[in-house]
Amino acid sequence: MIFRDIPREIDGYIVTSIGESAFYRCTAITSVTIPDSVINIGGGAFEGCFSLTSVTIPDSVTSIGSSAFAGCFSLTSVTIPNSVTSIDSSTFSGCKNLTSITIPDSVTSIGKNAFNNTQLYNNSNNWHDGALYIDRCLIQADAEKIPNEFTVKDKTRLIANSAFANCDSLTSVTIPDSVTSIGSSAFAGCFSLTSVTIPNSVKSINDLAFCGCENLKISTIPDSVTNNPDCQYPIKFLIDKLSICAFEFQYQIYHFLQIPLKFYRT
Repeated sequence: MIFRDIPREIDGYIVTSIGESAFYRCTAITSVTIPDSVINIGGGAFEGCFSLTSVTIPDSVTSIGSSAFAGCFSLTSVTIPNSVTSIDSSTFSGCKNLTSITIPDSVTSIGKNAFNNTQLYNNSNNWHDGALYIDRCLIQADAEKIPNEFTVKDKTRLIANSAFANCDSLTSVTIPDSVTSIGSSAFAGCFSLTSVTIPNSVKSINDLAFCGCENLKISTIPDSVTNNPDCQYPIKFLIDKLSICAFEFQYQIYHFLQIPLKFYRT
């Protein structure tokens, strides 16, 4: 049994980040306390630490990298502090005994497959109309089980990255006024999608959110939506400029889709 308190300072240098794969497959570690100087937990930092039962994440951490805790079989619960704004792809994938997680409102981005093969994923009570919900976040949808006309559950606040990607039978989506963020590639490749209702509560529509939705018609982008920092133009130019990242086809990537989007003013 090994308890690991990561030092706040090493040789006079403040520890601000846990590097990628820093403790990769350190199978003897059972508990980790991260100091309050750390801002970022790198990708794969604790991946494969299958004896890890407890991790203390301080409220200095703002981002948790891809697969940071993937394959930590013994983790049963995790509390994400209010400082964290993003949880990357596959962060907790394979934590097969993870039954509880607290995701604060500060988190505005959750990556693809963040909770695959966990008890949270496998618990049928967390699924509704073919979609997985964890702590008021819509994590992903099962393309074979969701209805063609889908309504996001009330009180949902976030739609995760790639949540509906390639749900090719999806024709319409109604988003409640509790949702504040639509993730990257959230509806990418939904080529049957013709209608999406975006409420005034939405503050961010992230890059490639509707990429490849060749039949989509959006009448109004709410005033509440602010510019995505990755986009070339302010979101208010959306109807006039098809270069906006959230809706553009990114021809260099999706060059086979050479079909313009249709935008309609109300």
